Amino acid sequence: MVYEKRYPNGLRLVVKRMEGLLSVTMGILVGTGSSVETDSEDGISHFIEHMQFKGTKKRTAFEISDAFDRIGAQVNAFTGKDVTCYYSKCTSDHTAEAFEILSDLFLDSTFPEEEMEKEKGVVCEEIAMTEDAPDELCLDLLSSAYYGNDGYGRNILGPASNVRGFTREDIFRYKAERYCPENIVISFAGGVDMQTAEALVETCFGKLEKGNFRPRDKQIRTCGLSLIKTKPIEQVHIAIGYPSLPREHELSDALQTANSVLGGSMSSRLFQEVREKMGLAYSVYSYLSAFQECGSLVIYAGVNPANADKAYGAIGKVVADMKKEGIGRDEFLRGREQMKSAMLFSQESTPSQMLLYGKHMLFNDALFDFEGKLDAINSISEDMVREAISLTFPEEGKAVAAVGNIDKPFAL
Repeated sequence: MVYEKRYPNGLRLVVKRMEGLLSVTMGILVGTGSSVETDSEDGISHFIEHMQFKGTKKRTAFEISDAFDRIGAQVNAFTGKDVTCYYSKCTSDHTAEAFEILSDLFLDSTFPEEEMEKEKGVVCEEIAMTEDAPDELCLDLLSSAYYGNDGYGRNILGPASNVRGFTREDIFRYKAERYCPENIVISFAGGVDMQTAEALVETCFGKLEKGNFRPRDKQIRTCGLSLIKTKPIEQVHIAIGYPSLPREHELSDALQTANSVLGGSMSSRLFQEVREKMGLAYSVYSYLSAFQECGSLVIYAGVNPANADKAYGAIGKVVADMKKEGIGRDEFLRGREQMKSAMLFSQESTPSQMLLYGKHMLFNDALFDFEGKLDAINSISEDMVREAISLTFPEEGKAVAAVGNIDKPFAL
């Protein structure tokens, strides 16, 4: 069963009860991330996410961690382009304790100066770590090549120079504008009932006053660039982005079916052609990166520098063949079945369900309709897939990024 409650201050609660489970995942989702930051704020959403764990009015940073450990709970957070999420997973009998601690770090963090200075060093090390992860670096570079340096093109971590300069006043100013109840969804999934969840939210968030939330306009543009970053490493990492469909487009499920055929599994065309037949890559795949206003289909491969041009050409041919010929009946059925199984598998994971229902409420202001989604997947036709393919893969707007021992960009 799925329940929702809306509060006068704009806060929304969604609860997915999963019968027979002995654990609960709870999340506090905020509709903010790197895509709404200004140049001077670049990286602040992520830095705030780190700092929320560094002490509250009644707990030190250690006491927060210790409190979760004492009840055997897991806790973490992440920052994305358009969402920041704080979450914990615990056994059902410790739901109340875990939510109280999670609410405490979310609502009452004090951002001590000494902790800020230490955490700036931690985040700068995280930025440096990304420089040593060329696949991640390549995908970040692709965002810049595709969207430019603002909006969805922003790096979530931000530049180290910004991180070092953030002040407590910057944090409070940003939180006052973005961490408003109108921009927050609380999501529970697992062995928890609506009455318990509702009582906990009333206790911990009941006094949260309505904020002054105003949505920020995003700079949305496609740049269609080809960028490289030269590094003395063993592989060339290649990422290609094609203009695609926004998250709630009527053909988004059909496009996901096409993506499964293109590069979503071991039987996909990219895997079979680039890896199995040509032996050019160990890792090659594609995925959809969809937002409320726009989206892209991304292809990634890691290859030997001597084979970089050959692999890039092979990927281009696989895409060209799909644009020209579409997909076959067997491929269509296989891709659609993969979507269905992924949906059903996710039903057995409390973190997946917490995010699924929480994000849908945050972005669409409505309950996610699981049965409706399954019906929509079952109703996908081959004609719909062909139409989705025709709306994707335009050469205009295509972007390419490469990281490795390479000295010139790939031709668009």
